Amino acid sequence: MIDRAVSITRVAAVEAHHDSRVWPWAEANRAAIATNWQRRIADKPRMFNGRVLLLCDLSVDEDVCRSRYFETDYADFIGWIDAGYPDPGVANGFAMGALRGSDGAYICGVMGDHTVNAGRVYFAAGTPDQSDIRQGGRVDLATSLTRELTEETGLVAADFEVADDWIVVQHWPTVALMRHVTLAVTAEVGAERIRGLIKQQDDQELSDVVVVRGPDDINPGTMPLYLQSFFRWSFAQR
Repeated sequence: MIDRAVSITRVAAVEAHHDSRVWPWAEANRAAIATNWQRRIADKPRMFNGRVLLLCDLSVDEDVCRSRYFETDYADFIGWIDAGYPDPGVANGFAMGALRGSDGAYICGVMGDHTVNAGRVYFAAGTPDQSDIRQGGRVDLATSLTRELTEETGLVAADFEVADDWIVVQHWPTVALMRHVTLAVTAEVGAERIRGLIKQQDDQELSDVVVVRGPDDINPGTMPLYLQSFFRWSFAQR
């Protein structure tokens, strides 16, 4: 089921739902997960073992992306990543705001040293969690997107406009459900504002931001492949 190719699809809507289920891989690997978690927090003690939602089913058809999620410990999620994604039926599916300035240039965050992805560069995002589950089991990815953007950058709803459509970027086992988020100011001005805002935060997730104006600014050393592919796709549309 793992497909190393990247696919990008624009859709009008995203529908996500939560299923109550036990993750067989995690249950079968409890000891290894616990050992891995202790190793991880010894290196990064600020990591917190909360509950997260992982993707277990995805379909894109008729201009709609439909997905299903189940709940598990963050330690299970990290153990699965560190083991090399051994369960191919599971993915990290998250909402992500593709932040850009009024000039069309993008603004990405640089993850702080205390985070699990220290030094990596991408848009603000986070694996959905219990707070994103609504009545009837709906997973509110739109709110997850704006919440993570505000938490990481300090920007608030009045600072930006969120597009209605979605861009589904699949690089299984990573699925980024993106929406363009546009500032009223240029990317350079927005980046400087964000730098000032994150300095005021008590618990900074970002250490800095970078502006991506075109293909020459794509950095394979710090950017995941799905994001590199998104940038090339986006710049080719212009």
